[in-house]
Amino acid sequence: MVFCCRCDSVIKPKFHHILMEIVISHNIKPIDPARPTFIGEVSGIDLTRHLSDAEVAAVHAGMDRFGVLVFHDQHLDDEQQIAFSRQLGQLEEATGDIMSEKDRRLSMELNDISNLDKYGELLPRDDRRRLFGLGNLLWHSDSSFKDVPAKYSLLSARKIPSTGGNTEFADMRAAYDALDDAAKAEVHDLICSHSQIFSRGILGFDDFTEAERAKWAPVRQRLVRRHPNTGRLSLYLASHAGGIEGWPMPEARSFLRDLNEHATQRQFVYAHVWRPWDLVIWDNRVTMHRARRYDPKEVRDMRRTTLSNEVSSLEQWAI
Repeated sequence: MVFCCRCDSVIKPKFHHILMEIVISHNIKPIDPARPTFIGEVSGIDLTRHLSDAEVAAVHAGMDRFGVLVFHDQHLDDEQQIAFSRQLGQLEEATGDIMSEKDRRLSMELNDISNLDKYGELLPRDDRRRLFGLGNLLWHSDSSFKDVPAKYSLLSARKIPSTGGNTEFADMRAAYDALDDAAKAEVHDLICSHSQIFSRGILGFDDFTEAERAKWAPVRQRLVRRHPNTGRLSLYLASHAGGIEGWPMPEARSFLRDLNEHATQRQFVYAHVWRPWDLVIWDNRVTMHRARRYDPKEVRDMRRTTLSNEVSSLEQWAI
């Protein structure tokens, strides 16, 4: 066995060799040389066309190594983004927003990460849909509020504001590795409850219908996850996490707050400054992310496809 990526989790030497060979051969390089295992920049792959099996394997290998991949100058339309995403795995439907069917401007395979209505006009500042969407400014992991959470998220930048609107990513593998042994033992078997009702409540948003409250009833997720390919352990945190099974609520929320502060220290965080037609993929099993503020009078039009993890975090675990 060998140690991978300066962490204390071990992976099989054969897998590590294959992973590195695929990543290097397809020109995936670390954006930050000081953190060579977090955030890869990909060149030489055109996502608007059907990818070869080798290219698909390279994307998966890059994701296993870096957790986040950045592709520049990918002029995808909605159909091409969906087609590329399907080459990587099973899509989940965009059921995490409060958009009614009559107000939706995109298909159910695309999450509308924008400040626009169905006619392409800016949402009013006090619009319920916009206020709900401000939850994206909190650190989170996509769809952790679903029984079966998200695997990859793929976000395409169609139009970006002149300033602001960056996306920050936190490496939850490195955050776990940096815990001392006592903390690792404490978090190892904990189960958290996740809900969008809780995360939006942090911002003072409580304008939910009874149907929405039932839809987003709390679900159970592990606090520590093991990656099924690399074997690395990581923290599974999100603003949606509002309780720990068997713990008094004040103690649980205080503990989760401390963990979030630990996991989002600057040494664990990369800030992506968007260019038009960037496509960024991240693995929700090993990262958290958040959007940053921008002028609400400017358009920010982003479209996200999301791959399902296919099984819950409770099932995907091996000592």
